[in-house]
Amino acid sequence: MEFSVYFFAANDDRPFRDRYRFILDVARAIDPLGFKAIWTPERHFQEFGGSFPNPSVLSAALAVATERLELRAGSIVLPHHHPVRVAEEWALVDQLSGGRTALCVATGWHSGDFVFYPDNFERRREVAFGTIPVLRRLWAGETVEFPGPGGRMLPVRTYPRPHRAELPLWIVHSSNPATWVTAGELGTNVLALVDSWERLEGNIAAYRRARAEAGHDPRTGVVTVGMHTYVGDDEEQVRALVADPVRRYIDTFLTQKSNDATANAMTPAEKEELAKVVAEDFYERRSLLGTEEKCAAVVRRARDTGVDEIACMVDFGLPFATVLDALPRLDALRARFAGPAGADGPAPATTHPRTAPPAGRVPSAARAAASAGAADSPMAWYYDR
Repeated sequence: MEFSVYFFAANDDRPFRDRYRFILDVARAIDPLGFKAIWTPERHFQEFGGSFPNPSVLSAALAVATERLELRAGSIVLPHHHPVRVAEEWALVDQLSGGRTALCVATGWHSGDFVFYPDNFERRREVAFGTIPVLRRLWAGETVEFPGPGGRMLPVRTYPRPHRAELPLWIVHSSNPATWVTAGELGTNVLALVDSWERLEGNIAAYRRARAEAGHDPRTGVVTVGMHTYVGDDEEQVRALVADPVRRYIDTFLTQKSNDATANAMTPAEKEELAKVVAEDFYERRSLLGTEEKCAAVVRRARDTGVDEIACMVDFGLPFATVLDALPRLDALRARFAGPAGADGPAPATTHPRTAPPAGRVPSAARAAASAGAADSPMAWYYDR
């Protein structure tokens, strides 16, 4: 099991300069350890994540501040970009970092973001997935023709040339099972979140089958799962520390989903109850929040489900100094699973977090919203619809 660190700010009420310094501090702290990568997102025109308009710019800074971490866009919304610009910018980062660049591709979903190439909105999935082969060709140094002035086709070979010949690619997944199959067919990796362990296991199996049927080695695709992360020494202290940031994070997501028909059918009391249930379920079984032993059980569950890597989402509203102070405990958790076959050994069935919230306490509309995907993360909702 590999571990990486993912930034996807819950809010940006702190000075932007402080946030960028925090990201650099985290990167420098984990660079000499065994963490695999650091992820930075692309977000536009809203306070939630508004300090991340271009992951290539931030990754260029990270390239010169680190020596071994892979620098990943998590994610780049391809319908917002011309593939030539993507190849140019990330090849520059690849050169600065000595070949440590990787991209996660997203379709986008929010119409307000599509001031970039507005015609791409209705066909955003076609554009995103259709651009992947073009991007690979440009990265490999091929000449590709694009429309120029007057409709004339212009041949393009991008510069600078990247340091390494092949660009590692992920596709972000939210609630659409077809995305897993597409990733398998295209031979990319997958970045996902846990809405249901059982559903995740089925999607991973479908992804492996699609890879094999498309002629890709089904054993080589990487499944990365993002999880909110804070590892502490005392369970009750951790629960108290993260309770308010987790609640705010979920409130932000439910606000983003406010135009969803199921959410609109709920009363304010049901929405409040849903937020409570989602927060409890989120804490207990779909996060690395708690003591090392509790989090180790979640890692085992992920490993047994077929996950290859956990992207630790550390910036969900805790004070920056608190996150930095907890990194040694997160590294201790990582080290437990760093050996052959995940090292830490099989987990007894009783150590797995429960697989569903207690249904009896939840109003029917809240249960319906949760089963329809209301428990997804804002990251997944933002990137793939």
